[in-house]
Amino acid sequence: MPIELKMPALSPTMEEGTLAKWLVKEGDTVKSGDIMAEIETDKATMEFEAVDEGTIATILIAEGTDGVKVGTAIAILAEEGEDAASVGEGGAKAETPEPVDPQFKGRPEPVDPNATGTEAQGGERTLDQAEDHGRPADAGEAPGATPAGHSSAGGGAPSGGRVKASPLARRIAADKGVDLGSLTGSGPNGRIVKADVEGAKTGAAPRSQPQAAQPAPQAEAPAAAPAKPAAIPDIPHEVAKLSNIRKTIARRLTESKQQVPHIYLTVDTRLDALLKLRAELNHSLESRGVKLSVNDLLVKALAVALVQVPKCNVMFTPDQLVTFKRADISVAVSTPSGLITPIVKEADTKPLSAISTEIKELASLAKDNKLKPEQFQGGTASISNMGMFGIKQFEAVINPPQGMILAVGAGEKRPWVMEGDTLGVATVMSVTGSFDHRAIDGADGAQLMKAFRELVERPLGMLA
Repeated sequence: MPIELKMPALSPTMEEGTLAKWLVKEGDTVKSGDIMAEIETDKATMEFEAVDEGTIATILIAEGTDGVKVGTAIAILAEEGEDAASVGEGGAKAETPEPVDPQFKGRPEPVDPNATGTEAQGGERTLDQAEDHGRPADAGEAPGATPAGHSSAGGGAPSGGRVKASPLARRIAADKGVDLGSLTGSGPNGRIVKADVEGAKTGAAPRSQPQAAQPAPQAEAPAAAPAKPAAIPDIPHEVAKLSNIRKTIARRLTESKQQVPHIYLTVDTRLDALLKLRAELNHSLESRGVKLSVNDLLVKALAVALVQVPKCNVMFTPDQLVTFKRADISVAVSTPSGLITPIVKEADTKPLSAISTEIKELASLAKDNKLKPEQFQGGTASISNMGMFGIKQFEAVINPPQGMILAVGAGEKRPWVMEGDTLGVATVMSVTGSFDHRAIDGADGAQLMKAFRELVERPLGMLA
């Protein structure tokens, strides 16, 4: 029995995604575990694995299509022994099982502490419904084409079936305004192919529509080119379409500033002792190929400080205040597609060498959009370091539902009052904590900043 491959929910907050790239084509054989496509979610670009074995009979959603709802059929898989060509012509039956994302198979879907909206629910949909409502024109029927399951008189679709055409032919037909139902296919089993569409006349007369079909004259008419926003000045510029990741960043940061009352606390922290310890540790770790960064030590210091001041290691909900027993630190990483925060779990108890190695691996995965959901969902607090850019001080936006984020500025030589009230020069950095004032009082935030500064200025304390 043919199987509908549906847009999976690759994260608990995913409601729709972009089919960024197909890694298989019609006629390819796949087995369980094979990577079939790359899907851009609201968090990252992730791989879509095959669960069943079979042959790709039909690709329903073209690569590059965005706004594909979770649960929408994106391809049809013919099982072993089935004729892929005939399956592609008739489609899959409505009762075919929905493939499950192997990452969540066999266990409840995890709760995403970073989610601010309701969890997407991917309902069951038949192939006909997916074609009618879930597929854009450039990936599905051409304007005026009859949805699957309805009768048509054109040469490309037998009575009761869908138009038999390759995805490329469908895209070309949509671009040229050609009605697929008016064409006769020259491909296998009468399938309409690229050559048939390219040889057709633009604006061919559409085939008659059944009375049962809902009239949608506005949808069938070619969409008018979108007007240029009035806010864009009339000067040379480029326009880039927002990715799902950038849309999510914009939405979540806006919600954070609108809904979370931020309180900011800044301390100046002397770095000389930490830099000295780092040099000594790097010398001893050189044979193991580990090189600690200042940020690695700051992640450790924040994690230990949060355990020492548990009133800041919290999450606010409308009717609960959750206090965490360990510190999982989200580390802000800038990627070509936007900011993402992979998590160093149990950073308060991990050795510095393990933290350093893990941060490097997570940052590499983040920049390649290869992070798994459990590697960036969760965290009890965040740290954002812009010192490498020479930024002296800044205030970071809290990543809900976390209760705080630490913004780290550049270490620089400054006049400093030494022990004995003598004036000297020290390496100093400014660090600002942003706290959710609904959950964390100012005095508690001040205690955390004090504990963090003491760990940085006496770094052996974080190794005990």
